Amino acid sequence: MSDISPRLELPLLQPAQAQKHVTHNEALRILDIFVQLTVEEFDATDPPVTPEEGKVYAVGAGGTGDWFGATGLLATWVDGAWQFHTPTAGWIAAHAATSEVRVFTGSVWSAVTGGGAASTQNLAGVGVNTTSDLTNRLNVSAPATLLSHEGSGHQLKINKAGVADTASVLFQTGFSGRAEFGLTGDDDFSIKLSADGSSWQDAAKLSPGDALLTTGNLVGTVSATPGPGSALFETATNANGSYTRFADGTQMCWRNDFTAAGSSGGVWTFPAPFVDANAAVTTTARDAFARFITVTGVTATDATLNTYTQDGGTELPDTNIMAIGRWF
Repeated sequence: MSDISPRLELPLLQPAQAQKHVTHNEALRILDIFVQLTVEEFDATDPPVTPEEGKVYAVGAGGTGDWFGATGLLATWVDGAWQFHTPTAGWIAAHAATSEVRVFTGSVWSAVTGGGAASTQNLAGVGVNTTSDLTNRLNVSAPATLLSHEGSGHQLKINKAGVADTASVLFQTGFSGRAEFGLTGDDDFSIKLSADGSSWQDAAKLSPGDALLTTGNLVGTVSATPGPGSALFETATNANGSYTRFADGTQMCWRNDFTAAGSSGGVWTFPAPFVDANAAVTTTARDAFARFITVTGVTATDATLNTYTQDGGTELPDTNIMAIGRWF
């Protein structure tokens, strides 16, 4: 029969042993140290000048005085002398002053808490009200999740390794995907929809330089090279009439009060120029008398018209006039 216990090395009572109380009290003294282990200092190197009975120190490398050569041992002052005990890997001890908890790795005391709060460094997974797994290493089961600011704001970052990878937010029904937005397989921002979780369609896709059309930019200034700030439609009125430009290059110009200069011709300057002289120009006389209106010339900036009365006179009617062409 061994003289000590296998784990804590407690002295065991032996058959026919005299003064059994001495062995028993020694075992109780060791248990008093190890149960609910609390240390005064981790990685301690210098013994206190005035040691106190029962105080425990985790001796680190470089011990001095009575602690010389006691690296990794637990030192406690007992009956006027230092007593040393060897911890085993997996033992847990709390710092008496800060409540910091450390675990013995077999060689050093490694922190598992700091300032009383659980460490979140290099965890294999975290499950909040549920269990994490190898894919969902952070798993939260709750009615809501709040990520609040510290200071003035808060930013959520989703990073991917390369262009062909995915960084996105996925919405599911019964753990089957239905909507997803983010960078999915490229660096374009996509919004994707699915009815079954396997077949997906792009509902919207934006490349760098693109812009979404909204009520704020649907009508504005269009550009031959669409980009941020450009609109789908542009419309305006000036002294020469009104015009509407479309982002696809189509342009319409019109004026409802143009008066041509009879057989000598009248020139209508377009309210906005076309890209070339290929605009189609149409006219309509506005009063009750028959009129003949001819378009005798078109350029990128104007159209020339002649008007005649039915009897060959030169009475000048008000004319509705329109031109359709391209602005780029």
